[in-house]
Amino acid sequence: MYVILLLLAFPIFAIGQTRDLSAYEGKPRVRVVQLSADERISMDGNLEESAWQRAIPAADFTQQDPDVGKPATQRTEVRFVMSRSSLYMGVTCFDSEPDKVLANNIQRDGSLAADDRFIWAFDTYLDARSGYYFEMNPRGAMGDTLLLSTSATGGGDSARAWDGIWTGKVQKSQMGWTIEIEIPFRTLNFDPNAPAWGVNFQRTIRRREEETFWTGWARNQGIRRMASYGLLEGISDVSQGIGLDVQPYVAANYTEAPGRNIKSNVDKDAGVDFIYNITPSLKGTFTINTDFAETQVDQRRVNLTRFPLFYPERRQFFLEGTTVFDFSQDTGFIIPFFSRRIGLDVDGHPQRIDYGAKVTGQLEGRDVGLIHVRTANSGSLAGEDFTVLRAKQKFFLQSYAGLIYTRRAERGTDAPDRHTYGADFSLRTTRLAGDKNLEVSGFYVANTKNGNRPGGAAFGFRVDSPNELIDARGSVREIQPGYDPAVGFVERRGFRYYQPGIGYLPRPKNSKLVRNFLFDAVMRLTTDLDNRRLTHIFDLKPFQVNFQSGDQFLFYMTPTYERLENDFLISQRVTLPKGGEFNFTRYGVRITTTNRRVLAVGTTYENGTFYSGHRRDFILNLGIRPMAGVLVNINNEWNRIELPEGQFSTSVLRFNVNTQFSPWISLVNNLQYDTVSRVLGLQSRFRWILRPGNDIHFVYAQNWLEDIFTGRRTLDRTAATKLVYTHRF
Repeated sequence: MYVILLLLAFPIFAIGQTRDLSAYEGKPRVRVVQLSADERISMDGNLEESAWQRAIPAADFTQQDPDVGKPATQRTEVRFVMSRSSLYMGVTCFDSEPDKVLANNIQRDGSLAADDRFIWAFDTYLDARSGYYFEMNPRGAMGDTLLLSTSATGGGDSARAWDGIWTGKVQKSQMGWTIEIEIPFRTLNFDPNAPAWGVNFQRTIRRREEETFWTGWARNQGIRRMASYGLLEGISDVSQGIGLDVQPYVAANYTEAPGRNIKSNVDKDAGVDFIYNITPSLKGTFTINTDFAETQVDQRRVNLTRFPLFYPERRQFFLEGTTVFDFSQDTGFIIPFFSRRIGLDVDGHPQRIDYGAKVTGQLEGRDVGLIHVRTANSGSLAGEDFTVLRAKQKFFLQSYAGLIYTRRAERGTDAPDRHTYGADFSLRTTRLAGDKNLEVSGFYVANTKNGNRPGGAAFGFRVDSPNELIDARGSVREIQPGYDPAVGFVERRGFRYYQPGIGYLPRPKNSKLVRNFLFDAVMRLTTDLDNRRLTHIFDLKPFQVNFQSGDQFLFYMTPTYERLENDFLISQRVTLPKGGEFNFTRYGVRITTTNRRVLAVGTTYENGTFYSGHRRDFILNLGIRPMAGVLVNINNEWNRIELPEGQFSTSVLRFNVNTQFSPWISLVNNLQYDTVSRVLGLQSRFRWILRPGNDIHFVYAQNWLEDIFTGRRTLDRTAATKLVYTHRF
């Protein structure tokens, strides 16, 4: 049946989906001006060079919010010039009230959700599938990320921790603010034979919560939907030099763990990364003696479910080019490659990596990715070799079919190598009935047998049509008991899952108070492989209102049925027995205020039945911005569970102070405590970017245990420093 439906739908996805410029007919275009041999751009934020006057700007932005389709209330102009080695941008953000421009954050890759900002994104392959996203605010804060088209809207995943080597300077004046940007061509992967690059721009005027775009301003489009981009023309005769970046590092680490009976130790280390542009569209990375001392600590959470929690990757080596390895449009459920399986034990403690090699980019029009990493013997853990291969063949404008393979092999033991194989596809169009989004996708993954559990595969099918008024979606999947990808993440096995959902998003006309409403319903049905019901959840949002101010109110409810397949140890002293069947309903209210205020508040309260008893949850988030460059976040999550089998409470407290001295220097202090582990943890991270690619990191971390007999005692403390230098050939 699925094959017949796909054959019938095939012409829909093929309409206009060619790679030549005919697919961009009617889209805006902007042209790069070539610098002469004796011209230079002085990176100071002032657009005073004559080349900027020769460049014809991209302008005429259009509102997406609050008044969709109307001209932007403030003018924006974007100009491009280039040398053989770098692309330069000159941006003028005119503002009739420059004293009301908002800009608090200064930190590299910090959130700009409370600030005025300018965003630009490149589709350097002109394939509407992957790209580069950049943003700056009026204080010169810089952010960047890799884009991957993982939904029918063309938006989705991104790797925020990716740090490209580029620079930007901002100047404020009575007419608004200007940005001068330099992006070396060697920072980007691109197709040198592409007739143009896809490009789009977004400007946020925060005091009005106004979002404006150069193109793709419809509400089912946006900066992450690459199919809606315009064209950047005139990029030719560029040079990436030899294309080799050498990044040596030196590091020192002091560790002391009196509470774990481990003696103090000082480690001195050094290593090097080699990053080589094999071609303009294919990049290779080789790392020796990899160190991740500067990596941010995971956010503390309390798990009140029967399944493991997912923690994202934060290590730079694995984030570079990460979008190539993403698998399936059912993100969050099917992850045959999860890089945290490499170099980290089950508790998140690092295992030494001897070396790693990676190739990512495009080869003959295909997305390709290869990773091979060797870990060292570490205590009781054997050294292992990890290999990952990924390839995606693109067709039409936004569709693809892909393959993935992973291998995990222990060295020095008799354990057999473990292999995983998979295939996925996505058929996507943004032109259904003229301007609507539709995606049909599916996947199949299998692994070599591991243990005595039957089956070893996972497969599924998904349809998604996210649009402005109606958002409809549905998916089905089966995860067999023996599905166990050795380098992947699995939340649950031995089930079938069905998830239809629909949302209705009306917008009142000419309202100065309400921006839009949301009414949404999703059913989540899980059965065993004999089709006996295990879980049945209705995720209902009967009422959500988003205000023009940026504030939000939401009421939701979740009627739930669960049958326990195994004993559920919900806390140390409370166990729900296998075979129990439970019907319960939870109700919740969430209120959030806009981040642009000096004090931003987000609060959630849930109450209702829970398994055999009751549960109350209260979450409070406070964001305090007392002055530019200082952000204080306070978060508390409190749960009270009252069951006939036992009663208990849990709480997690997070206190984060982010101090930014300039776009290049920052100090982040993160304090966390939870009542389950009773561990109080502190991490302080200092980063000084001497220039892009050259960093100094200092990290101090300490954990204390709250003991009811001995009081607070130190478990461990660590101090680490790392210096990274980049030389570009």
